[in-house]
Amino acid sequence: MNDKKIESSPSNFIRTIIDADIASGKHQQVITRFPPEPNGYLHIGHAKSICLNFGISQDYNNSVCHLRFDDTNPGKEKSEYIDAIKEDVQWLGFDWGENLHHTSDYFDQLYAYAVQLIKKGKAYVDSLSAEDIRLYRGNLTEPGKNSPFRERSIDENIDLLERMKNGEFAEGEHLLRAKIDMAAPNINMRDPAIYRIKNMSHPMTGNKWHIYPMYDFAHCVSDAIEGITHSLCTLEFEDHRPLYDWFLDELQTPVHPQQIEFSRLNLDYTVMSKRKLHELVEGGYVNGWDDPRLPTLSGMRRRGYTANAIRDFCSRIGVTKKDNIVEMSVLENSLREDLDDNSPRALAVLDPIKLVIDNYPEDQEEILRGVNHPKKPEQGQRDIPFSKVLYIERSDYMEGAPKKFFRLTEGREVRLRFAYYVTCTHVVKDANGEVTDVHCTYDPETRGGKSEDGRKVKGTIHWVSAKHSVNVEVRQYDRLFSIPAPASESDQDYKTFINNESVQVLKNCQLEASLSTAGSSAYQFERQGYFCQDSVDSTPENLVFNRIVTLRDSWAKKK
Repeated sequence: MNDKKIESSPSNFIRTIIDADIASGKHQQVITRFPPEPNGYLHIGHAKSICLNFGISQDYNNSVCHLRFDDTNPGKEKSEYIDAIKEDVQWLGFDWGENLHHTSDYFDQLYAYAVQLIKKGKAYVDSLSAEDIRLYRGNLTEPGKNSPFRERSIDENIDLLERMKNGEFAEGEHLLRAKIDMAAPNINMRDPAIYRIKNMSHPMTGNKWHIYPMYDFAHCVSDAIEGITHSLCTLEFEDHRPLYDWFLDELQTPVHPQQIEFSRLNLDYTVMSKRKLHELVEGGYVNGWDDPRLPTLSGMRRRGYTANAIRDFCSRIGVTKKDNIVEMSVLENSLREDLDDNSPRALAVLDPIKLVIDNYPEDQEEILRGVNHPKKPEQGQRDIPFSKVLYIERSDYMEGAPKKFFRLTEGREVRLRFAYYVTCTHVVKDANGEVTDVHCTYDPETRGGKSEDGRKVKGTIHWVSAKHSVNVEVRQYDRLFSIPAPASESDQDYKTFINNESVQVLKNCQLEASLSTAGSSAYQFERQGYFCQDSVDSTPENLVFNRIVTLRDSWAKKK
């Protein structure tokens, strides 16, 4: 087997372990898995795990990665989430091939393994109340104590478990527990639950089961059933590894996957707890799981993030055992680099006022040429219509401007991008004193933005033809929260830190005519940022564009 990895894949401690396993002959094939619970949408933290697990399968010959849905809690799972998870994994550029699985595929085998533990005297049915189980468990400084039901006979335990499975008992009436050590320093080893009663239908198995396995049991046994070689999970499961190993050792499964933990991704100015994301969605604080302000992959995709940028970000932050918080600017830098390289340019005026060229013929129109990408001449040029009345940004005019203001003010000459030199002569104001029209004259000898006499102008501004422009709505998105760690403030609800300016909706924005058929492509609106059409709300009759990211890190400037 050729174990050479793709050069673009950075090494890390997990790959070092895999390299050693291959070199020693411990494994001839590397098999990993990505096992999400279908109880919500995936977020950027899951992307790190997806890129790690599927990346390993891509980089090592003869290796595969399974996509397995950990569907052991039917009360919180939806087919909507399953479909969204599949879409996200594929969008990131990965393919599970024939290796799509569900933990529910193994319910019969998991039940048989549970019975095997009972027969070995390693599991029992407990009938304590949930409150008593908590009290009997002890705490970090005090050992737990045995349940009075711990010494039930094997036959009684098997009979009770079968009746639990058949739906004879109410939820909470009984619980199947492993029999390990109630005085163990690791609380996870104090007779953990294996099966609990849930009298509800399952999307995959219907009404066959009234009991469902707990995560720690189902997770490791499912890994063993699938022949996973390296079970990669985040650091919060490190204390669960002894239990993972205990189950597999006691059951003597034919395969014993190696659990390896790595640090989870924490990103500032957001939250990535599924519980908190559910609260934001269900409480109406955001507009669904695909709200472009959320760290969900569907929200980021709708906003205009690229899969390339997310994969690059996951590569940059690396895989370690050290918990830390990654700055949003790192993610945005990956995004800017990808968009700068791949996004064609366009002209867009987001806060328009009219620019009237007084000496330009009333009925004249002409087509100017603009480069689609300044760094990629092979992408060619586009037609940009020009006429007597244009739109420019309101901020590109200032009355009585200082010398270092290089845009329009009375008597000052500037360059119109791809067009002509113009000189401001006067303005027209409304009854409130607001400027409505800026008047100017143009030099017809400066077509294309160059003068024959070689004179220089310091300012270049963008514009669109009023007659040909496309009227759109623009949504400018920003950080969802106003502080870097909203969930760390123990004395305040994290929702109180929601940034009230996390989205600004701009109406009557004017775009160059070519953007009427922009489709799903991302564009750099020159001097503005990177934008794309909203995949949900935009229609041919009412175009809506999302700002993906600014041209520069505006938050760094604020700080």
